Amino acid sequence: MTQSVPGDFAPAFADDGTLLFLSDREDTDSAGEKGDSQGVAVWGLPEGGEAERIAHHPGGVSTFTVAKDAGAVAYTADLLPGTVGAGRYTEHLRERESALVNAVLYGATAICAWGTALGPEEPHTFVLHSDGAPVNAGSQGPAGDGDIALSPNGSLVAYTRSASGRAPDTNVVVVADAVTGAERRTFSRPGQQYYRPAFTADGSTLVCQRQREETYDSEWRVTLVAFDLASGEETDLLPEFDNWPWPGRAVLSPIPGDATLWFTGDERGHCPAFRRDPDGTITRLTASGAYASLCVTPDGSTLYALRSTIDSPPRVVRLDAAAVDQEPAFLKAPGALGSLPGTLTEVHAEADDGFPLRAWLALPEGASEERPAPLIIAPHGGPQASWNSWTWLWNPWPFTARGYAVLLPDPALSTGYGQRMQERGRGQYGGQPYRDVIALTDAALARGDLDVTRTGLAGWSFGGYLANRAATRTDRFKAIVSHAGMWNLEAFQVDTDMHAYFRTIFGDPRTQRERYEANSPHFDAARMTTPMLIVHGGKDYRVPVGQGMGLHDDLQRLGVPVRFLYFPEEGHAIEAPNHIRLMYETVLNFLDHHVLGQEWQPPAML
Repeated sequence: MTQSVPGDFAPAFADDGTLLFLSDREDTDSAGEKGDSQGVAVWGLPEGGEAERIAHHPGGVSTFTVAKDAGAVAYTADLLPGTVGAGRYTEHLRERESALVNAVLYGATAICAWGTALGPEEPHTFVLHSDGAPVNAGSQGPAGDGDIALSPNGSLVAYTRSASGRAPDTNVVVVADAVTGAERRTFSRPGQQYYRPAFTADGSTLVCQRQREETYDSEWRVTLVAFDLASGEETDLLPEFDNWPWPGRAVLSPIPGDATLWFTGDERGHCPAFRRDPDGTITRLTASGAYASLCVTPDGSTLYALRSTIDSPPRVVRLDAAAVDQEPAFLKAPGALGSLPGTLTEVHAEADDGFPLRAWLALPEGASEERPAPLIIAPHGGPQASWNSWTWLWNPWPFTARGYAVLLPDPALSTGYGQRMQERGRGQYGGQPYRDVIALTDAALARGDLDVTRTGLAGWSFGGYLANRAATRTDRFKAIVSHAGMWNLEAFQVDTDMHAYFRTIFGDPRTQRERYEANSPHFDAARMTTPMLIVHGGKDYRVPVGQGMGLHDDLQRLGVPVRFLYFPEEGHAIEAPNHIRLMYETVLNFLDHHVLGQEWQPPAML
């Protein structure tokens, strides 16, 4: 992009080849005068000339999409309740600002989601055609996340409307007229949530990801479904597929009448690209690596994607759209890191119920039987997740650079191992998942190049919960790091932004105490002896900071060595790069002190 500036992101091509993108760059008129800043806007860079602002909205635009064959753009932007257009919204914002009011009046809606407090604004879907003003196609609900799609000819727009407090496990797919904004159809099923809508090339069908989240009696399940827009009929496209088509959006054939589609899905430590033919046949296109951001060429013969692995950041690749288990062609693009300080291998074990387990193991340079490396076990978050791709947070290679081996286990509830992996962990966070982590730890330590006497455990989110669980179950580790981990499950189910979801799995503690008493680490606080480092963000609404504070208080009361790394402005994940570096430095120095016996070195910035 010519004259790109910091803050340009989310590129997409319009039908005429214009490169659209989001940016908070300042707009200027033809005389070079700066206009009013309205936050992030949709910009367009034509094949010749400079970028121009295409669509803007008070408070900014959060997401957008384009019609493949028409000059239409749909985008997500906020409106206050009771306002119908951008003009009145601007006035209302100014009135609140002038009155020094930032209060929010909630009804039957969520108050926060992930790392963000909701309201008073609600995200709406807008459609802009080249020959008119933006059309408001409706609210996405207070927790709407900009999940939108346009039909290829620009006549229809689809989006998801977030679940309400009265039905927290059920959302709605809305299909609206992209010219008038009027609703054409809605799709919803009790206990199901739909995501990532996409229109077929002829605009007759809408394909979505459908999730049935875990309940007290049933495990989580994910599939792809097709809605016939004429009849309203819903069809499961992957009835026999044992893994899940996630986390990415399905890519549909660009050829009218062709029902072929492509998707990605976790599979035993990888996330391959798959092809589904019109007759339902599913073909795995890649044997290794984790694929994302699939993009198909106009003739349907070639896929482009991002491919990453545990030991490689995302790289741009090209794939044949039909070949089985192929190796990708890597394209030249920025972002390479060069060599990493170590090597990657696998560890296998058998669980106590006979289920086959696996994990990645990152080994530092020089690890051998003569010089066995200390080992850090790092269970992933989720719990529905898998170690299969590159991550900047809790990346193993800063640890191997310091001389540690890092075990990345996929225990019960991990994705990519079939529905049985979900069944065996349902309702027992601290049961089978914890025992699987220990089984993989034992298998790793049977290697001669790892030091059984120098081990630690560190995890984030659900991995942080497993760290807390381990602290109350064993003294085998020299140190434990818990980042945003659950401690008191009874308090957690009240405070988390996912309180309805969690209570569905564990039950109401006033009448169903069994799972809380069996799985909440805080009941066994008196058994803790291992030094711990707690990491938590002050704006974490998923696992509120009170969980970390409660753990810290219990450790102090019991006289167990503890330190608390607190980021007041961070949420559930640490996102600012300078804070990520500071976290790595603190964690590594803490492990060096307790696992290796070195003198404690507080980071200079702390």
